[in-house]
Order: sequence, then structure tokens, then C-alpha cells
Amino acid sequence: MRSLVRNFPIVMFLEIDKSWTLFLDRDGVINEKRENDYVKKWDEFVFIDGSLEAISILSNLFHHIIIVTNQRGVGKELMTEADLNFIHKQMIGVINKNMGRIDEIYFCTDIDDFAINRKPNIGMALKAKLDFPEIDFRKSTMIGDSESDMIFAQRLEMKGVLIGSFNENDLVKSAADFTFDSLLSIARHLENFKIKI
Repeated sequence: MRSLVRNFPIVMFLEIDKSWTLFLDRDGVINEKRENDYVKKWDEFVFIDGSLEAISILSNLFHHIIIVTNQRGVGKELMTEADLNFIHKQMIGVINKNMGRIDEIYFCTDIDDFAINRKPNIGMALKAKLDFPEIDFRKSTMIGDSESDMIFAQRLEMKGVLIGSFNENDLVKSAADFTFDSLLSIARHLENFKIKI
């Protein structure tokens, strides 16, 4: 497990203030991924240890927190959009009870990799910009666990933060600006720098 900053100095994080926007992937960042499956109902949704604490910390550091998530399970008819909305309603309820905040959730149910809203394409970010015109993508951070999340960030000139356990070859291939082992480690890193808000 690695918890480090790659290619860019730590001081870059000190530029983040309350005007910044945080974009979050969902599966593998907030909740546990289901291998070769999808979270199709609420009792399959399991928060990753520390993710609720992390979102609580991050809620005090960022102006907006927005989830952007590919949800191909709906497109494959393994679940309905109503199922997905219920999962998100329950998730936000738990996050709120733990002193966290999510301002909006955007999801893409398309099965076509070339669909504009499917990451790494930037359609969901453009929707967020329409709803929150004050968002500046160059003052935004994308936290995800996949290469597509990092390409999404790169295309929008955001800072990309990749989380998970990686070997050196993974890091060389990655488009990430920063790597950490979990959402909580990122949140504590930012909090410990006592960022000016």
C-alpha cells in the first residue's frame, strides 16, 4: 500500500481553499466494489472503512462535493434507475448523519463506452457546471480508483487523485497527479496541512 504524492510537490495541495470543488467517484472510493457485479440494492452497499469520516472532513474543505459515477448495471437492466436513486438516497442519509455532505450526484447508465456522459468522457462534469456555474474545473479535484477517473480529470484540467494499492508499473501508466491508499488518507492529509479557508 502506498500513500504518496507523485510527479507534483505536496505544496500544490496548499492552494486548495473553500472555493474548490471536489468530484468523487463512488464504487471503490466511498463504497466497496463488488467484483464482477454491481451494487444493485441498498443491502449490497457497504461503506469503505473510513469513508464516512473522510467525507465529513472534506465537507469542511471544499465548496462543492459532487459524485460522478458510471452505473452500467442500469443499462444492462440488472437494476432500475429507481433502484439506483434509492441507493443514493440512503447513502446520502448516512453521510449526512455522519456530518458529511454531498451536493449532487450525477450518474451515467449508458453501456456504450463512447457515450458523452460515461467517464472518461466529460458529460457529467458539464452537467455539474450547468447546475453550479461557479465551478472552475482548474480549481477542482477528481478522486477516483481507476484510470478513466484520471483521464476524466486530465481532460478537464483538474487535479487527479488515484486511490488504492498500486505497484510501480501501475503508477508509471497512471495519469494521476497524486496517489493515496484511501479517501481517508487524502482527507487527513489535507486537514493536517491546515488549509486556509
